[in-house]
Amino acid sequence: MSEFVWTPSPEIIENANITRLMRRLGVEVDPRHPDQVARHARDFVRRTQDAPAGFWDAALRDMDMAWFKPYERTLDTSRGNAWADWFIGGETNIALNCVDRHAKGPRAAKPALIAETEDGLVGQYTFAELATEVGKVANALKACGVGKGDTVACYMPMVAEVVFAMLATQKIGAIFIPVFSGYAPPALRERLEDAEVKVLFTADGSLRRGQPFSIKEQADKAVAGLDCVKHVIVLRRLGGDVGPPDNAHEFPCPMTPGRDLFWREAVCTQSPDCETLPLPSLTPALMLYTSGTTGKPKGTVHTHAGCMVQMGKELLYNFDVKDGDRFWWFSDIGWMMGPWEIIGCFMHGVTLVIFEGAPNYPEPDRLWASVEKHQATHLGISPTAIRMLMRAGDEWVDKHAMTSLRVLGSTGEPWDPESYMWFFNKVGKGRLPIINISGGTDIVGCFMAPLPIMPLKACTLQSPGLGMDIDVFNEDGKSVIDEVGYLVCRKPAPSMTRGLWKNEEKYLETYWSKFPETWNHGDWAKVDKDGDWFLFGRADDTMKIAGRRVGPGEIEAALIDHDAVSEAAAIGVPDELKGTEVVCFVVLHKQFKPSEELRNELVQSVVNALGKVDRPKAVLFVDDLPKTRSAKILRRLIQKKYLGQTNMGDLSSVANPEALEAISKAT
Repeated sequence: MSEFVWTPSPEIIENANITRLMRRLGVEVDPRHPDQVARHARDFVRRTQDAPAGFWDAALRDMDMAWFKPYERTLDTSRGNAWADWFIGGETNIALNCVDRHAKGPRAAKPALIAETEDGLVGQYTFAELATEVGKVANALKACGVGKGDTVACYMPMVAEVVFAMLATQKIGAIFIPVFSGYAPPALRERLEDAEVKVLFTADGSLRRGQPFSIKEQADKAVAGLDCVKHVIVLRRLGGDVGPPDNAHEFPCPMTPGRDLFWREAVCTQSPDCETLPLPSLTPALMLYTSGTTGKPKGTVHTHAGCMVQMGKELLYNFDVKDGDRFWWFSDIGWMMGPWEIIGCFMHGVTLVIFEGAPNYPEPDRLWASVEKHQATHLGISPTAIRMLMRAGDEWVDKHAMTSLRVLGSTGEPWDPESYMWFFNKVGKGRLPIINISGGTDIVGCFMAPLPIMPLKACTLQSPGLGMDIDVFNEDGKSVIDEVGYLVCRKPAPSMTRGLWKNEEKYLETYWSKFPETWNHGDWAKVDKDGDWFLFGRADDTMKIAGRRVGPGEIEAALIDHDAVSEAAAIGVPDELKGTEVVCFVVLHKQFKPSEELRNELVQSVVNALGKVDRPKAVLFVDDLPKTRSAKILRRLIQKKYLGQTNMGDLSSVANPEALEAISKAT
């Protein structure tokens, strides 16, 4: 029996974008022989790793990226890999590629953006209409005194205006900083102050599971006394700007004269005509702050060319987007995947679907129903979100055929086999590939990403990303096979952060200090003897038990493999004998109840999978696990709470604080 859960058909292979690129570069691809195709594809990936500069140059030409001025050289590493320069002499702009070139011609009347709010309002914009809205916002920013190199932040729900704000900021050469709209004022203020933000986009409020809540009041607290913020542009999300006026909620929106401007007044009155600024390739376009749960957030800086080539490459070759597709990654603008899907889709003239609400509100099938309503061809989501949707029962997903889907996507954390196969069988109906990708905020893209012309094993990340020279190192910096080690990248990539904002020393220490001239990503990974890649979580989450290193993902996978367990989190706690003991927190499926018998079974599940050394000290039952808004489990906060530590750091990224409070009371 084959260990592959999905194998591409000859038709998929023949029509794939990656097949076109490989043939252009002289690689034979014969769909009649899929085993041979897979071997050739692996060889091709290795070739792009060995000579990344040549690959990126070829990919740019295949993507037909637009330039105001073509680049003269692809790569210069004379200052070392940490300060590699890309596309030297070239001038371009994200707005040129994502907006301007589609606004006229055959794509002008095609849908660019479909935006659905939690209360069911749907806005749709063609590429011509997108250009109009982006131009108006760009002129509004100019009227506020924003120019090249200035910083503009966005603290809004995932509505259409977020897309306009980002592209308009980049159109005039300013730097866009998305901030999750659920952050508390101190977390927002820290980012605004650090980046010296000049203009803040926000909204009066939003809806969360049917209940209106204020965003503007939180923004006011964050900007109070902050001299760098000259203007706050406010969308009346609950006051009538979004949707027809008769659907407007009566919702207060305090305004500070001279500083605050309503979107309708500041933006809608502007001319749509605004020239796109030609910019050197590595001009900063986007700044993304890493999570603040483990210390002061760090601003990762990403460039116009770097964003486009990485995001465009992944959408085109890994997700195989084509004209007429409708791409939906369930994300917030404050998570990397928000800008990633906007730029990646619009680079190729593909329709983007965005959504403001929760995937299981007002009914557990909201997400599946919306896929059918919008005829989405691609759906991306995190493993934790899938585990949450699984708990509702199969009947909710079985109601929806979702025949428009042709590709599934996932990222954010390692999969467990049960959840992966549920996603594959129930959502994909056993016929769709899961393009399971992994990278990070600091590279605005992927180190690992499957190609749709190669077969897939359950839970795998399959392959290095094209042009990403990744490896697995042991503690001594030696490459290892079939062994868990550090995920590293031996050569630079164009989307790697251009340092950290105002902190070059921290940048070098974080990414380039452990192994010479090599990017250390901070994740545990493994590549098996077949060349397939797997991820095991953050290296700094790793536990050392009786001298042996083990990642929490391995223990959690063993727990989730039990029929009773929906979700799990494993943490390390101090122990005099072993150095570290394992404590596990589990969420049960609704048909199971906590018991000592079940607890013992779960302990034994870990022992059976990993051995007696990793036997958990305790397995504790909880109703939910604390997570970020992007559904990542917050293990380090769980550890601090369990150990009774009071210095919890910034808690604004916690989506469900009640779950964190319940940790210390777990039984």
